[in-house]
Amino acid sequence: MDFNLIFSQAITQGLGVQAVIFALAAIGLNVHFGYTGLLNFGQAAFLAVAAYGLGVTVATLGLSLWVGVFVGIAAAVLLALLLGIPTLRLRADYLAIVTIATAEIVRLIVRSVTLRDVFGGSDGINRFADEFYALNPFAAGLTLGPLNFSRNDLFVVVVGWVLVLVSCLIVFLAMRSPWGRVLKGIREDEDAVRSLGKNVYSYKLQSLVLGGVLGCLGGFVFAISSQSVQPDNYGTDLTFFAWAALILGGAARVFGPVLGSILFWFLLVFINVALTEAVRVGYITFIDGTQVGQIQFWILGLSLMLLMIYRPQGILGDKRELAFDVK
Repeated sequence: MDFNLIFSQAITQGLGVQAVIFALAAIGLNVHFGYTGLLNFGQAAFLAVAAYGLGVTVATLGLSLWVGVFVGIAAAVLLALLLGIPTLRLRADYLAIVTIATAEIVRLIVRSVTLRDVFGGSDGINRFADEFYALNPFAAGLTLGPLNFSRNDLFVVVVGWVLVLVSCLIVFLAMRSPWGRVLKGIREDEDAVRSLGKNVYSYKLQSLVLGGVLGCLGGFVFAISSQSVQPDNYGTDLTFFAWAALILGGAARVFGPVLGSILFWFLLVFINVALTEAVRVGYITFIDGTQVGQIQFWILGLSLMLLMIYRPQGILGDKRELAFDVK
């Protein structure tokens, strides 16, 4: 087995574009769930509206990429308001059902034949990030030990991790402010917070907006890194992967989503490449190469189950953060 290949690909992906995307998505979920107790199962919708806002602005309307970024953020804020105003009086699983349905509605709208001229239908939108790559200061890619990034990937990864650090700083400062302490109070007992004269509904809506905007940054990175936006990339699996990263790293911890995303993608790629190599050299004979994709999710799912049994708070989490009723 080529262990150099296994570790090289796993480490590169663990620090690469996919880890950045899901770290940003999970940071947004951390604001929603970890600090406010909101069960949002529609985070993919925030990434989708940001990515499509960028893609439509550049490819369809012919405007600047930076105008597209503004449009994408505005679309995420608008989605949070449209989603939050009628639903934030719901709690727990009722809110979860509404949010996952909203994400599917967004995905089906952008892939519809009726709006194909705007959103590109199932083919999506392509080639709209040239203005971003024109700013690339790197003359070549990076090969450092097991790390291996092309020139453009290196630029996206550097910008992406800067966004992750800025997002973590925003969360750190916000959650140590009086505003953040109210959110934590809502997470633990919103009736008690309401009895103190706080507008719980307003704080929940603000949390939904902040988490949606932080998460939508992952949509920008996703769109720019692939130079395309396709509706099926924003299905429910994106949201659940972000949840897995959050739970693995630890909710209500600033760097929990970041660590969780790195480990999630490292383990996912490590298992995939290791199984593929084991099948190739004949160490594993009861499956073939086409079955590796399913087996890797079995193994990763079993690992997450064991984590939930023996350390439900995640790697960086605290059991006391789990002692609340989600809203």
